[in-house]
Amino acid sequence: MISKPHKAKQFLVLLIKLLIVGGAFYFIYTQLANNDKLDWTKFQKLVLEKQSFANITFILFLTFLNRFLEILKWQNLVEVIRKIKLGEASKQVLGALTAGLFTPNGIGEYAGKALFFEKAQAKKIVFLNLICNGIQMILTIVFGIFGLLYFNAHFDVITTKTVGILFGILTLLVTVLFFTKKINIKGYSFEKLIHKINEIPKCIHQKNILLAIGRYLVFSHQYYFLFLIFDVEMPYFLLMATIASVYFLASSLPTFQFLDFAVKGSVAVYFFGLLGVNEWIVVFISTLMWFLNVVIPVVIGSYFVLNFKAQWKS
Repeated sequence: MISKPHKAKQFLVLLIKLLIVGGAFYFIYTQLANNDKLDWTKFQKLVLEKQSFANITFILFLTFLNRFLEILKWQNLVEVIRKIKLGEASKQVLGALTAGLFTPNGIGEYAGKALFFEKAQAKKIVFLNLICNGIQMILTIVFGIFGLLYFNAHFDVITTKTVGILFGILTLLVTVLFFTKKINIKGYSFEKLIHKINEIPKCIHQKNILLAIGRYLVFSHQYYFLFLIFDVEMPYFLLMATIASVYFLASSLPTFQFLDFAVKGSVAVYFFGLLGVNEWIVVFISTLMWFLNVVIPVVIGSYFVLNFKAQWKS
């Protein structure tokens, strides 16, 4: 016979699942329905009249490839603990993405992935997820800085003096980290972090970096091809530099996953406005990128959340 405390716990878990999934769908609906800048008539006319089935299929393929590479990244990193199948990795990535939808910068994703493993492994899972997301952020910064420099060379958005100051600050931060790497704060130090990173086999790091580069290129080129589909024509490197700049600056701002398109859209409107691109096209492309790369995975992840069984034992 099932005890009352156990029944209460089951009900609480079910309620939390329903709140996560219900909240996800609610926020998705409100962001799409209440955005005054989205002219659905223009969008429908452009897509239905000018675009081919091949274009739509290709964009959807890039959506799949973007998330698939993220799943492969996670499957590769988790090998440090135990090997998991592709289906299990998909469940963990998509379920955690849904759970992290309402948290700043997707922090809830860390806890979401940890729940799929034993409680004793929670810290290691959080660390591996930090490595997983960290390499993606590093690539965003590197490509973004080069993109900003290229864009700035054409439009002089910031002065050469400002660029020098920014690089000076970055150099100072790196120097400070190097000379203070042995300083401990509550048992943690930069040196210990480097040591823990080095404990992961080099082959796993190398594969993680290659998959992260692949994912960045897929994501940025999906953005690029959407602009082509919407009849925006400009030099390849200038368009890619603008995309890299927007993605870098938008990713640097604290936000929530469900507001991601609004933040990226606001930054994109400014940068692409300098290129003479219509505001509504920029807003639509930013919204489409959010819909394709966040909404669709969250909808699939909702299924895994509803069927989730925690590995943690009370």
